Amino acid sequence: MTEDPFVAHRSLLFTVAYEMLGSAADAEDVLQESWLRWAQVDQSRVSDARAYLVRAVTRQALNRLRTLARSREDYVGEWLPDPLLTSPDVAEDVELAESVSIAMLTVLETLGPTERAVFVLREVFELPYGEIAEAIGKSAAAVRQIARRARAHVAARQPRVRVSRSEQQAVVERFLLALRTGQLQELVEVMAPDVVLIADGGGLAAAALAPIHGVEVVAKVLARTNRAEVASLTTTAVWLNGAPAGRIEFDGELATAVSLVVENGQVTRVYLVRNPRKLTRLNEPVELTR
Repeated sequence: MTEDPFVAHRSLLFTVAYEMLGSAADAEDVLQESWLRWAQVDQSRVSDARAYLVRAVTRQALNRLRTLARSREDYVGEWLPDPLLTSPDVAEDVELAESVSIAMLTVLETLGPTERAVFVLREVFELPYGEIAEAIGKSAAAVRQIARRARAHVAARQPRVRVSRSEQQAVVERFLLALRTGQLQELVEVMAPDVVLIADGGGLAAAALAPIHGVEVVAKVLARTNRAEVASLTTTAVWLNGAPAGRIEFDGELATAVSLVVENGQVTRVYLVRNPRKLTRLNEPVELTR
């Protein structure tokens, strides 16, 4: 029996929706809506099921993204994407790993819905302009202009330096050790002078409501946060969103996902996801593909 095209391409479709939305739960909702629509289609008339399904998921994700853009304006504190536990294999596709990183997804949040859709479909999934135009209801010429603007926008905001997997792992391990022991000087040494910390508690967990700048302040915040619980604190190196990262537990309970941007051997950005609703995908690896 031939496998249903939707099932065959499900990991791809989830990746498209997740990159557009930054939320695993919303991506799953989009896939459910798209599946229901797909079930009503005369599939014998669909010549390219993969392209058809990517377009369908894009339309649903675009609708959801426009709704989310309004609701996220009322979010308590800083909003960060949902971290996903991934296998090291995702990192083998460097472009895919970069595109699903917490840092990149945070940059994509600064794009408008249409610009984000065009950027993801063109730069990540390399869809032809004509297919993107059909998916978003624009002309191919308009899509080219949108893609150019979005590319420039992202390039101006993403990390400049791409580091090796081994360097990222080494710095992550140093950071987690310093965090676990609560040693202020070690934290200072592993971070760049102009490091920025962004935390997402969503009003459900303690977290800074605005970005914190500067190594001295960031190190003190991290050390102070953990000092009272250091005896019951454990840190574990894991793969999140295609990159080495960490998870923090207090008394055996998952409390925080940690994602780091590393440049020139030092941490330049610290992303702490503490909102418990965003920590539900850290027990089983999620398959991401393009």
